[in-house]
Amino acid sequence: MALMNGGEVLVRALLKEGVRWVFGIPGGQLCTFTDAIARVGRPNGMEFIMTHHEAVAAHMADAVSRTSDMVGVCTGTVGPGAVNLVTGVYTAYNDSIPMVVITPQIHSNRSYPFKGSQQQLDQINLFKPITKWNALVNRFDRIAEMVQWAFREAVSGRPGPVHLDINVDVLFANDEVEDDTFLPPERYRTFTRPFGDPDAVDKAVEMLLAAEKPLIHAGGGVMRSKAWDEVRELAEYLQIPVTTSVSGRGTLPEDHPLLFLPKGMGAIMAESSSDVVLNVGCTMSELDFWGKPNMWGDPKEQKFIYVDIDPRVIGLNRQFDLGIVGDARMVLRQIIAKVKETTAPVEGREFLSAYREMEEQALLAYEEMAKSDAKPIHPLRLISESVEFLGRDGIMVMDGGNTALWVNIAGRVYHPRSYLFAEGTGQLGVGLPFAMGAKMANPDRPVYVLHGDGSFMINCQDIETAVRLKLPIIDIVSNDSAWGMIKGAQHAAFGRRYCGVEFGETRLDKLAESMGARGIRVESPEEIRPALEEAAASEVMTVIDAQVDREANLDVPVLFGMIVDLWLQGCDAPYCET
Repeated sequence: MALMNGGEVLVRALLKEGVRWVFGIPGGQLCTFTDAIARVGRPNGMEFIMTHHEAVAAHMADAVSRTSDMVGVCTGTVGPGAVNLVTGVYTAYNDSIPMVVITPQIHSNRSYPFKGSQQQLDQINLFKPITKWNALVNRFDRIAEMVQWAFREAVSGRPGPVHLDINVDVLFANDEVEDDTFLPPERYRTFTRPFGDPDAVDKAVEMLLAAEKPLIHAGGGVMRSKAWDEVRELAEYLQIPVTTSVSGRGTLPEDHPLLFLPKGMGAIMAESSSDVVLNVGCTMSELDFWGKPNMWGDPKEQKFIYVDIDPRVIGLNRQFDLGIVGDARMVLRQIIAKVKETTAPVEGREFLSAYREMEEQALLAYEEMAKSDAKPIHPLRLISESVEFLGRDGIMVMDGGNTALWVNIAGRVYHPRSYLFAEGTGQLGVGLPFAMGAKMANPDRPVYVLHGDGSFMINCQDIETAVRLKLPIIDIVSNDSAWGMIKGAQHAAFGRRYCGVEFGETRLDKLAESMGARGIRVESPEEIRPALEEAAASEVMTVIDAQVDREANLDVPVLFGMIVDLWLQGCDAPYCET
């Protein structure tokens, strides 16, 4: 037995889960919690990471989860602080990222229902639509139990963010606590992963072996399950081409002979012409064109095998021929074992060369742009040279509109958990916080951000956080003084009539320097590599403020225009949101 306040109970419960950082902004209601981190957490490897905005805290916690086996934790004080967390929690929810969100609540005698207190807010219902599970903690003796429940919910099945709302009087209460209150995770949740139904696995193998042009499509579930080795083993054994969703990038190195670049013409050809698709851990949502023709094959002819741990997404957007509920890694192991029991390795497949030729021919159109010596800098030259310089081992963070399209042409991902992008929301401003969280979880790997100036400015205040934490991130800004994607859309639709898309001139390099970071302004192509070399050698965060060609950045890259045109052919309306 030991006497503790509620904040210490919360910290000790989080320590049992191996939590190293709690990201957030402190508040009066959190004082016992932050004090317990200093007294109890810090000697045991836990630290409170203060940010300048709660959304940044949530994005950092998200990135820790995306790039490691840890579960990120974030907090914000009652009312406004909780509201500010929403952007980051919503982003994690749409990408199925496990995360624990903690908010204090006003005194239990004035909440649920509320009586007019300052900062009162129904935080349970605020977070309910954007969390997998949430609960009110209104008793001291349930704090540790609810932390255990929260982690179990966050990581089990299809993962996602969870939320605990804790009354301030519970956090400030003092009581005796039993020694066995703080259980190790293996005593209250299982770490086993569910296999698929053996009969369904047998049927999947029959379909794959009978296929003339099979395809494996890997989604974010492969990342969450750590099933990349199994995807590779199955693909290489049967010589099956592989495509990925945006969240699945890194499943195979993007120079692997069986991998076709996401949304590239080789991938489109494979996805639209394959006769059997093994779809693993992908919901088939908007960025996968809902799994529908013309980007995919006609369901009357193209057989679909869905593998997902969540039965609710199997067939959600694309009708299927076989559904297997189970963990991606475990089901793939079952499939591999059955395949090897049934057939010898496949030597090669002739149709792969057609996919590769299509991909390479489409990319040829961009070679001149990528090597352009024009001034101002062509955006693709900036992206191409940056990606090439930073090499195979870095973690790439993508944040932006048109910049994202240029990155999809030139960017390459070579390792799992090495590409961060808010696929489910397209949320802007994630770049710096994602990079900070990724760097903290992966201190020995280079981490860099590619985004436009609009995205950069959303959370640029937390450059100071990166400097304070001594995180030598490389932040590369494609600066066109505009919301480039929207300006480009207005340009295409209305000529040179723009509204609400242009910024004033801002020296982003000087802004960075004012917060203690290194700032480098780049105005011509020959300055790109020296800037990257200087950034790579720096021990502090570096912002490269690259002045790109505003006219060149107006046009959506042709490759993606082709994709949109193909998709619109399947739209009944003259305009669709996609």
